[in-house]
This record gives sequence, C-alpha cells and structure tokens, in this order.
Amino acid sequence: MAAMKGQDHDRIAAAFLARFEFVIIVVSTTGQGDLPINARLFWKKLLRRKLPPDYLGNVNFTTFGLGDSSYPQFNWAARKLHKRLLQLGAHEICKRGEADEQHEEGQDVSWIPWSATLRQCILDEYPLKHGIEPIPETVLLKPNWLLSSSLDVKTDQSCTKVSESQSADGRPYANGISVDREPSLVLGNGGSESGIRRISVTLEENRRVTPLGHWQDVRHLHLSSPSRVDYDPGDVLTIYPLNSDEDINNILTSMDWKDNAEQTLHFEATDRMQISDLHQSFPLTTTQQHHGRLTLRKLLTHHLDIRAIPRRSFFSTIAHFTNDSFQKERLLEFADPKYIDELYDYTTRPRRSILEVLQEFDTVKIPWQWAAHVLPELRGRQFSIASGGPRKQISAQGTSFELLVAIIKYKTVIRRLREGVCTRYIAGLPTGTEMTVAVQRGGLHIHASEAQRPVIMIGPGTGIAPMRSLIWERYHWHQLHLGTSHEEGHDPATGSGVIGETVLFYGCRNKDADFFYRKEWETLKAQMPLRIFTAFSRDQAAKIYVQDILRQESELVSDLLLSKRGLVYVCGSSGKMPQAVRTTLTDIFERCGEMGHAEAEQYLQNMEKEGRYKQETW
Repeated sequence: MAAMKGQDHDRIAAAFLARFEFVIIVVSTTGQGDLPINARLFWKKLLRRKLPPDYLGNVNFTTFGLGDSSYPQFNWAARKLHKRLLQLGAHEICKRGEADEQHEEGQDVSWIPWSATLRQCILDEYPLKHGIEPIPETVLLKPNWLLSSSLDVKTDQSCTKVSESQSADGRPYANGISVDREPSLVLGNGGSESGIRRISVTLEENRRVTPLGHWQDVRHLHLSSPSRVDYDPGDVLTIYPLNSDEDINNILTSMDWKDNAEQTLHFEATDRMQISDLHQSFPLTTTQQHHGRLTLRKLLTHHLDIRAIPRRSFFSTIAHFTNDSFQKERLLEFADPKYIDELYDYTTRPRRSILEVLQEFDTVKIPWQWAAHVLPELRGRQFSIASGGPRKQISAQGTSFELLVAIIKYKTVIRRLREGVCTRYIAGLPTGTEMTVAVQRGGLHIHASEAQRPVIMIGPGTGIAPMRSLIWERYHWHQLHLGTSHEEGHDPATGSGVIGETVLFYGCRNKDADFFYRKEWETLKAQMPLRIFTAFSRDQAAKIYVQDILRQESELVSDLLLSKRGLVYVCGSSGKMPQAVRTTLTDIFERCGEMGHAEAEQYLQNMEKEGRYKQETW
C-alpha cells in the first residue's frame, strides 16, 4: 500500500495526490470558513475545472477537521475538502471526523475515538496477511530522524547523516545520493506563494497600557522594518518566542543532558526513511531557517516547546524511558483512551507543562538523541496588527507595526503560576531588540471598495486591535477622498458621502483601566464619521457587555444593517461573546425588521454569504 507521509498541504499538488492509494488529511478552518494559509494553493489546484470526475479514482481517503464552534462556519474547510475529494472520484473508507476547540476537554475528546475507528477501518480495508498481527500501540517505533553528535562513535548503522552540502545542480544530497525535488510537490516554504512574509524588525516601544494595579498587564508594541511591507486590517504578525534560560537549565538537569548541551549536532535519517523522502519530512520546520552551529541548547531555546501541555502520545512515548514500574504504569494510564478524564484533570485543567511532567516523573530519562522527536516544535504566536492607514509607514520605504498584547499570567486550580511562552518573552523584551517576524494575511478581507459602506465593529478587550487598524484605514481613505474633493464647507466628521459611518462597540472591565486608545478615539471622532459605544462590565453593580449595548442601540444597528446594508466585523475572544452577538443581532432583526425568528436568522446567514458579517476570534 502506498501511503502519503505528513505534509503541509501547499507542498502537495493534485497530480502528486493521485499517486497514492490511501490518504489521511487533517485540516483546520480559519477566517470565514477558509482553508489555512498553508493549504490554499493545494485547494486552488483541486478546484481546477479541467480535472476529470475520476481523477482520484484510485485514492482511498478520510479527513479530520480541526474547528471552533464559536465560528458560524464550523469545520467548513474539512467539509469542503472532503466533498471535493469525493467529486474527484476518491473513495471514503472512514467517516470524516471533526474536533471542536471549544469543547471543555479539547480536541482529543473527538480525535481519540475517531483515530481508534480509523485504525479498524484501515485493518478492514487492508487486511494483514495470515499470521501477521498489527503492531501493538505499546511498541516504541524508531522515529524517522534522530539527533547525533559529531563526537558519537557510530554503532547503529541504521542512520544516515544528512549532509548540508549540495550537488552541482543545487540539489541536496544524503550519503552521497542526490535528492530530487519535484516542482509539482514543493510549492513553497513560507514565501510569497503561501502569503507569509518573513521580515526583520526592531522593537521601538514596549509600553504597558494598563495601570500597575490592574489584574492584567497589556502591552502596546511598536515595531519597525526598513523594508516596505503592505498589509491590511485583519492581517496578523507572528512572533517567534524563545524559551527562558531557567526552563532550559531545568530540563537539561532533569534529563541529564548537561554534558551534551553544547555539542555540535546534526539530524540523521533512520532506516525508516527513504532517500526520496528526506526533503519532505524534515523533523522541525524552524531548524531549516537556523544558521550557525546547532546544539542541544539552541534547539531547546529556539525550536522545542517545553512549556506545552503534553498530549496523550507524549505519555506513551516517555513511558519507554523509565525503569520505575510505578511511574511507567501511571504514564501508560494517561496514554490509555479509557482514562481521558484523568488525563484532562492532570494536564489541561491545571495547564501542567511538559517540563513539569518530566520533573514529577523524575525517573524518566529521555535520550538526548530523541529530543526533537519527543518534544513538540516551538511555534510562533500570531497577533492581530493594530496599526493602519498613516500609522503603517515610518518613512518612504520603512514599515511600522503596532500590536496590542495581553500578557498571559495567572494561577490555576493547583495554585501554580502560569505564563504564556510568547507573552512572557514579549514582556521582557527591551526596546532596540531585533528579531525576525512573519506577516500573514488574515481572514477579514477588507478592501477600499467598502469605504462608503457603513461599518459596525464589535471588538471587546484586545479584540480592539484589528478594529483600530480598520478605523485608521478608513480614516486614511477619508483623507484621500477629502484631498481630491472640491466640496466647500465640508464637515469631515459627518462623512457626507465621503465614507460610510464607522461605529465601534467596545467592551472591557473598567473605564479607567482597560479602555484602550481612549484619547485616540476622541481625536478621530472630530476628523471622520466615527461613533463609539462602550460597555464597562465592572464599573457598576450589574455587569454590562457589548451585546447589551448593541441591544440598546437597536434602531441604529437595524438602520445601518437592514436599510443601508452595512458590514459587521466581530473580533476578540472565541468564548461566549461571538454567539451572544449573533443572538442579539438576530433579535434586533426580528424586532426592528419585523421578521419572524427564522427569517431573521436567515438574514444573518445571508450577510455571511455576502461577506457582510465577518468574524476573527481567538
């Protein structure tokens, strides 16, 4: 059976997909029911009209969707992709699975039973020969790659060193054998094709914008780049954090890795790898961007996430690296799907990290060669860009980025302090710090053609960031129009056809603590048609939220959305707020638009289809 190994979707072309007999696709949904950024080229190629209906007739497949039910287009990407594969003749051998990020026990509550079903479906479709049994889940399989030191004395001949050299035609080679890169397969590595632009920036400002006595530390960041980078409201900037020296020293000590921390390392492919697969499944994507000597300390600093909440597979793997029968038994219990509740109570509920687990199960000693296989990759964190219009440029060529970042710091049910890996890193960054970041298109898809349409923006808390970007962008469009207008006696604050009314509904706890950019709004209200409505939930006995203020302004909302066919943008927490906003809008349509309940719901769904209602929550 030919099976396709794990890939970013954009590295897979339709022609390449058709070569395989069995394919499993796991895909998340982003934005307004869109495929993720690393799958959009793949999706575009699958939609080509010239593909015949039997194009994937030899392919068996299944899909699993990673979604968030606070979005109306829950798991749309997986559903669209699944349907398209069927249209191209592929055969479903296992029912599609769907996970919900909003579930209190996370995505594993769906993934674990689905993966068990998938295993049985595979055994039914591809039965083993008589006398051959499936490999038990308790067997530790050798990974595709292991770390190795140049000081090692090679005793295991099953590994192949991946040379950093290249052949004369520029192709990489392993053990003297050239590795062909198929143009149809390798479509991009985070460059312009995938919509991700990596740039160097300097931190110009890292300012706390909440009072010192406030429960949450929120930062306004200003970064600058000497390069010209175009971006739009709703786009995101990715910051790549570093693990702290304290955490790195703790894991080096716990695992007895200190003696190997500074050795020069390289990755070696094991005998599980085919030479033709070497370029397709490198163990860590971020190490491909690494320059200079690679050491275990650098891997732990830049590339491996030791503060992540461990998954079930982590426990099953590290159980092989202890000789203590009690700890091994306990680890295997956490790895057993029957004890998913116990796993949740031990890991997700108290937010217990990998580092803490390794410190508590102190007899576990992971061989350092396995570090990149056992520990998950440290990935960048995305933040909505808060700057727009004139605040995007610092010079004729340079670009400015502003972010609003809430520093994650809290105590859990076990009274231990928890800090976000990236926000802890951000909180300690001094001005003048230089770093590499990535700029990526968001899911709001805002265009200047919308300038004359009224807009309702709902952005509580740090959800104000993309809304601020949009307000400044609309201010810029407004000024451009005024600059070319010859009207006399024009009042810039009324619009008068220049730009549609801009209405912001903002919510936070306290007016004097986290009413972000308050002074800006007062200035802008005199220069463009901008109205601000606020909900301060803790400034009075009865809590007030953005949906309550929406309801109070029902006449205005119905006029802008029903009569003038305006737009709605919802940004912020992906918890209860988005659904509460939808319910409130439906009630307003029903009451002010004299609609039945079903008709009001259908009107909101039509707004979504027309691109008039967009949500970007996290």
